[in-house]
Amino acid sequence: MSSPFNISKPIAIGSDHAGYDHKEELISFLEAKDLPYQDFGTHSKDSVDYPDFAHPVAKAVETGAAAFGILLCGSANGVSITANKHKGVRAALCWGEELAKLSREHNDANIICIPARFVSEGDAEKMVAVFMATEFEGGRHQGRVQKITDGC
Repeated sequence: MSSPFNISKPIAIGSDHAGYDHKEELISFLEAKDLPYQDFGTHSKDSVDYPDFAHPVAKAVETGAAAFGILLCGSANGVSITANKHKGVRAALCWGEELAKLSREHNDANIICIPARFVSEGDAEKMVAVFMATEFEGGRHQGRVQKITDGC
């Protein structure tokens, strides 16, 4: 099966225990779309610390080893805060398709952070599909995104 998405590098994916089921469903979704991915864990529902999985995903995006990242935890706040510590990472907390689209169009987000306790697995798949298919608009948004890095 050929992918409808123009993605050549792997997609970095990771979650803590609260996002584990969603992560596994999203991996099945990526496989069905014939998309390459790297699973940074967790690999069970045992309690773990979200930074242990958010940092490797963000590092893969930061270094260009991954096309983009997907992170999940209960609220998505923890993984988003952690990922955004990495240079060049723009991790966006999204709980709907419109936010996923706008995070790419307006903010050039390169990691989608999904709150597993507040989003169904099916909706998570839809958000990831929208995130992958949406391009950054640039234009009036380019300067704003540049100020994210310049302000440091």
